[in-house]
Amino acid sequence: MAGRRAPPGGTSLVSSSETPNCQTHIDRLKYILSKKQKTPPFQLSTRGRWSTWPAFASGQTVLQNHKPCCVPKERKSINKQALLTIPKPQYLEQLESYLRKELQSLDLTKKNSQELKLQPYREIFEFFIDNFKTYKPLLSAIKNEYEVTLAHQKEMIRALEPLKAMDTTVSEEYTQQILALQEKERAEINMLKQEKQHLLKFIDNMKEEKNSLEIQVEHLQKSLAEEYIRYLNEYHARKLLLANMNEMHNEQLGLTLHQVQDVKSEDVVKLTLALKIAQQDLTKAQVELNRMIADYGDVVPRRDFESLEKKYSDLLQEMKTQQKDFDQLHMEYDMLLEIHRETAEERNNVFIELQEVQRSCTPRPNWAKCSEVIPGGADRWSSLVEGKTSDQLVDMLLEEIGTGVLKERHVFLGWGKGDNVPVYLRYEGEVRNKKLSKKDVVTILKDVWREKIALEQQTGKRSSLPEFFLSYLQKKYGDAAAMEWSYTLYENMRLYQSNHVMSSFYDILTGKVGEERYHGQNQLISNLQKELAACDSSNTGSLTSEQFSMALREVFPLKKNDSIQELVDASRYKLDSAEDLISYRSLFNEDEEGNAGPFITMIRNQYESEKHEYLRELKSKLGDLIEVNADDLRTAFCAVDPDIDDQTLDIYIGLAYQVGKEQTDQDVLPVETALERLLAGDVRRVGPSPKEESKTDCEEGEIRRLSEENFQECFHQCKTWSLKQSCLT
Repeated sequence: MAGRRAPPGGTSLVSSSETPNCQTHIDRLKYILSKKQKTPPFQLSTRGRWSTWPAFASGQTVLQNHKPCCVPKERKSINKQALLTIPKPQYLEQLESYLRKELQSLDLTKKNSQELKLQPYREIFEFFIDNFKTYKPLLSAIKNEYEVTLAHQKEMIRALEPLKAMDTTVSEEYTQQILALQEKERAEINMLKQEKQHLLKFIDNMKEEKNSLEIQVEHLQKSLAEEYIRYLNEYHARKLLLANMNEMHNEQLGLTLHQVQDVKSEDVVKLTLALKIAQQDLTKAQVELNRMIADYGDVVPRRDFESLEKKYSDLLQEMKTQQKDFDQLHMEYDMLLEIHRETAEERNNVFIELQEVQRSCTPRPNWAKCSEVIPGGADRWSSLVEGKTSDQLVDMLLEEIGTGVLKERHVFLGWGKGDNVPVYLRYEGEVRNKKLSKKDVVTILKDVWREKIALEQQTGKRSSLPEFFLSYLQKKYGDAAAMEWSYTLYENMRLYQSNHVMSSFYDILTGKVGEERYHGQNQLISNLQKELAACDSSNTGSLTSEQFSMALREVFPLKKNDSIQELVDASRYKLDSAEDLISYRSLFNEDEEGNAGPFITMIRNQYESEKHEYLRELKSKLGDLIEVNADDLRTAFCAVDPDIDDQTLDIYIGLAYQVGKEQTDQDVLPVETALERLLAGDVRRVGPSPKEESKTDCEEGEIRRLSEENFQECFHQCKTWSLKQSCLT
């Protein structure tokens, strides 16, 4: 390395035969160090050779946080106490002093503080390389490989920086496109609303005109009825008149014949006069008849009028129906065109995103290579990777690697006895590793839960898990070995996060979640077991799929149909598709390491997802509030869960504020802090969500009741293709 500083002294592990130019190096180092005045003058031992101070001797080291290496398997104990009293060699002390001063002189507030901090360690390593002539090629190769790796990592970081800028640019472009689409849709909605108002006004005018015409028709019908009655009376009167005239004519004929018979010689003048009068009456009757035919020739009978009016109404209704069908078809045609356009745009966008992903994505790792290094070979690896994602595979590999490291560690370094150290880890010095298996750890943790629950049922008080954990270990293994078991169990729980028993105990022990969350999940599973056993009247241990589904709905009445179906599918993962009986007792079995089956895992996953959804609705109800008091939080809970009772509400409020009921009225808490505390506890929905009910009504029944006027507006408000298809149907 060009321009590096001279080493502050010689090495403590190289003999005089391996360093022929040691005296020259020593003189040069003494001169440089005395000139800089950073370390005291260098001196050789009394024997004139490099010191052979043991590596395990006591003394202060530079790296305070360095974890102890594994203890050698074979160590001589004859002169151990004597060797520990030997002081450090001067060269080692000079190197440590030089490193401390260089680190203290650095300005760690700069951007490249890590590179500056690495430079003194490089110089110390170079001093070792220069003085270890025998191992210099190997040490130089190691150093060069590290330098090449660091340079390669820097190049990769510089290459990834443009991708970050490109991601920001693409995000801004898509945001602008979304805003433009929203603005366009807003203009269309306003235009449709104006058109709707215009049509409503037109309909009102048509209704008024219709009412006016109906009044006129009623008036005309009344006048026509009166005229019809009047003419009918005249018709009957004319008939009576004609009958009277005929009767009078007959009487006159009879009288005339009688007179002719009596008086044979009648007066001809009289008869002529009577004939003229009769002819005049006939003429008048003929004129009156012609006038009536002329006046009422265009009048139709009431029977014909009613028949024509009914036919007209039927034709008008048929025309309206056909017009409505035509408008509906035209609207569906326009909507299908819009769907086609949006589908084409979405296809183009997806194609562009696919091309971007194909250019930027990294190749998938070949996970099969891991079977060569994982204990158990390919068979065990195949059983481990079944149904797991890449992220889960990475966690599993980290657990396997950590397992190997944990087995090789013989001791743990104590955390000290400070107040910030958990009570079950307060110890100074080294603690022996008990090297337990996963089965042993799970057995101990389950026994801790059993003892704690029994003690709480006996005393009626809830005890702290960290304190009970320590007292349990002290009672079972003694005070001397309690810390060894505590540290061993803690490291195993911290490592095996995929195991539910270990991860849940670790989260509660470290305070990440509340203990009531563990008891709440166990209570749900216990209630489900009791319900399934109650449905099994014949005590065969098996239920049909329908009985199993009904039992799930009885225990989980708030779950959606999709969630119930997921649980049913998880219960049938070992059954054939044609087999209908479900052995419900085997669903609650665990293996020797405490791992549950897919059914119990699905219940726990749904429990977490439902709680996250519940708190998300609560946060949305709180709006833009930064801080929240107890009254606002109560109101939000009642809004998202109207069926919640006062006792449960008080428990949730106390969980958020972590105080008693009488102290929550005056407290103000940040919203994020309240939600984090609720997430750590056992918070569940009590009644159905109002949002889910309104959503179901909108999807299944609301669209069918929409009128013709706001149908198109509803279609544009539909956010998913399923809703748009329901709207079209």
